[in-house]
Amino acid sequence: MCRNIRTLHNFEPPASEDEIRAAALQYVRKVSGSTKPSQANAEAFDRAIEEVASATQKLLGELVTTAPPKDRETEAAKGRERAAARYAA
Repeated sequence: MCRNIRTLHNFEPPASEDEIRAAALQYVRKVSGSTKPSQANAEAFDRAIEEVASATQKLLGELVTTAPPKDRETEAAKGRERAAARYAA
């Protein structure tokens, strides 16, 4: 999985539309193999981003959990610690 795609479920506050769109963009980039499509593929690329973002929004709206919501700052700190350990070697 692409490291730039972050977990969006079960956070307080919930994921914003910008976060969902950014994850969709990263997913489409990964699947298509390009960060910027040619003019001939731009429309299909943009449409795919919108469809993935829409599906993600729907999924997040339907998921249920009994776990307490995660704190963004705490999760970010954990991620920084993992990165520091990974790149320290």
